[in-house]
Amino acid sequence: MPPPDLVPGTAYGFKKTTNRLIAPSFKVRAATYSSKTNAGGQLSDAVSAQVLKIALPSPLRRLFDYLPNRQTPPGGWQPGLRVRVPFGHRDVVGVVVELADHSDLPHTQLRSVSETLDDAPLPADWLWLCQFTARYYQHSLGDTLAMAMPARMRQGHPMAGRTQTLWRASGPPGDDRLSRAPKQAALHALLQQHPHGLPGRAVNAHGFSRDQLLALEKKGLAEAQDITLTAPTPPGGSLLASPALPLNREQATALAALHEKLDDYHPCLLEGVTGSGKTEVYLQLIEAVAAKGKQSLVLVPEIGLTPQTLSRFKSRFRVPVVALHSGLTDPERLDVWEAAASGRALIIIGTRSAIFTPLANPGAIIVDEEHDGSYKQQDGLRYHARDLAVARAHHHKIPLLLGSATPSLESLQQALTGAYRHLRLTQRPSRHPPAKLELVDMRHQRRQGGLLPASLSAIKNTLAAGKQVLIFINRRGFAPTLACHSCGWLAECGQCDARMTLHRQPPLLACHHCDSRRALPDACPECDSGDLRALGSGTERTEETLQSLFPKTKVQRIDRDSTRKKDSFEQMLKEIQRGEPCLLVGTQMLAKGHHLPHVTLVVVVNADGGLYAADFRALEHSAQLLEQVAGRAGRAAHPGRVLVQTLHPDDPQLGQLAEHGYGTLARSLLEERRLAQLPPFCFMALLRIESPKEEAALGLARQAAQALRQWLSNSDTPARCLGPVPAPMERRQNRYHLQVMLTADKRSQLHAAASWLTQWLEANRDARRVRWSIDIDPQSLS
Repeated sequence: MPPPDLVPGTAYGFKKTTNRLIAPSFKVRAATYSSKTNAGGQLSDAVSAQVLKIALPSPLRRLFDYLPNRQTPPGGWQPGLRVRVPFGHRDVVGVVVELADHSDLPHTQLRSVSETLDDAPLPADWLWLCQFTARYYQHSLGDTLAMAMPARMRQGHPMAGRTQTLWRASGPPGDDRLSRAPKQAALHALLQQHPHGLPGRAVNAHGFSRDQLLALEKKGLAEAQDITLTAPTPPGGSLLASPALPLNREQATALAALHEKLDDYHPCLLEGVTGSGKTEVYLQLIEAVAAKGKQSLVLVPEIGLTPQTLSRFKSRFRVPVVALHSGLTDPERLDVWEAAASGRALIIIGTRSAIFTPLANPGAIIVDEEHDGSYKQQDGLRYHARDLAVARAHHHKIPLLLGSATPSLESLQQALTGAYRHLRLTQRPSRHPPAKLELVDMRHQRRQGGLLPASLSAIKNTLAAGKQVLIFINRRGFAPTLACHSCGWLAECGQCDARMTLHRQPPLLACHHCDSRRALPDACPECDSGDLRALGSGTERTEETLQSLFPKTKVQRIDRDSTRKKDSFEQMLKEIQRGEPCLLVGTQMLAKGHHLPHVTLVVVVNADGGLYAADFRALEHSAQLLEQVAGRAGRAAHPGRVLVQTLHPDDPQLGQLAEHGYGTLARSLLEERRLAQLPPFCFMALLRIESPKEEAALGLARQAAQALRQWLSNSDTPARCLGPVPAPMERRQNRYHLQVMLTADKRSQLHAAASWLTQWLEANRDARRVRWSIDIDPQSLS
């Protein structure tokens, strides 16, 4: 009998009947086990014959055998329990994955579990997701589990959110029993003024003691209640704190399509021009899900978008809304994790890692700006949060909504073939169409801070009209490099194949790849000339130029260097949204989803940076970035204008983007990918190898490629192996980087080959002398 077909449109390795990946995988038996002790307190022979297969935080792709200890969990031994075990010369926290009746090692050589940390197993949906992720991305299950749980749980703390004790008054005011206790009477009156309760600290701050609280409690005039700090259960009432906004026809049609299958897997791509009201569709979908008592998980690409999204959602809903991102402390992250796992938090908003949040009652998953590259983890466990959202929505049989003005070619192809439902929003509430890109020829023109005379004239006119201007330049620092005008010396990084960026605040040379820094030289180190010049423009140089040209206008520079302080980015955005005329100089931090209603002019300083890179995805990513930054203009009452400075105004694809928009260019790029048999028309994996010794990296890469080609031939697996080749930046952080590319027409073929390659590398001694990783579905070749 042939194997079941893959689920149409997902292409993530499910079988229809089992949701299992078609590749070697960890197998978990859904068995429970209860140990028994004899009269002497020792484990009985029947129990001691059992073995716990435990996943530990280790790069080794295997489980470790241990014997159960005397501390039997209340529900018996079962998969999903956290345990502390001896591992080498230290104790580590692991997760029981399987119960077995034998081990390859004699029981006399097996060590016992030191401590059981949980009374009940970890959430089943979370365990399934971690196991799927480890299998799919060819990663250690122990490392995956450790990465996916909060840090405090990795350290062995209980899976419990923090609580707070609130004191409330009970009984009538002026009780006779308080006539001879004036302090208790005053305390009782204070509590009556706060019917929702006062925490103990607040009571102490008013000059009362804990003994007085306990005395009131003993008399039945005060009561204590423990509440959770994160997502406490709200009082009953309306679901909404503010009414939903009216929808236009396109929004209403999209929402109606989503409502058709609220209780089943229903993948939809919401392609809407910037400012078309995609967030309102998200909010009203979540309202329908929350009305059924179910949870919604909303992913956003950047931590900078989390506060504004959280604020908008909290102002709309009365139900608990929580956020998960890298800016939380360890206790805060555990609080949110527990609130989601318990089901108290109905709306969870987070960045990439939030995909691993357990949900007690999942109802919908929304991925905003689904095309964004930050959803892909670039080291360690190289997962893609959007793709895991697809897998998770299918597993839970819930709706999945992917939203973007510039969809990834993978998602767009799924929509064009009918695997995803394609929903479109083409109108803005302001009725102004999105601004078209105006290409401005940079050739043979003098520039000031990277800006052409035509751009400076447009900036002057916009400021005179009382509006704001966004100048987009995707280069931090003052200038891309420092050069000697006498001999041509360039400031290059000693650890990378890259030039060092000149910074003025503070003055230094910095490499943005390895973060090495050095002081500015007084003279050229090659010819001793003092004629050192900054080449090109970065955000600092453009900011300096604009401040000198428009001294009466405030210039706000927004990049990674200017927003290092906590909450500085949010404070800048609040100041910008007041509407006073200003100049915003920013990197792609400003291009992603921010609502800037007073910006009517966008100037892109140099559009050529990503157009001609070696990566086959470069044009797709550059077009998405240009379209996104252009979408910041004209989002409110006034139309917008976008000037794109370029040295290649005659480039046909750049012209197609400017004239017809991203949708037309994307379809053209899809046809090119189809002819070249590149993703999404094939499936890809990269073996990445790095070593401080070039010969070691090259030697292993050649061995791996040769062995893989031989295996593909012998096994008759129709996959292709290319390489080894140097990475686009071969030397980075004093390590040499090489790649071997693996492609296949079917995902199952790719995983079979990647699984074999992983096992071959783990058994190869030379592989232990270098760093290597297998990147499934790479989003960048760098």
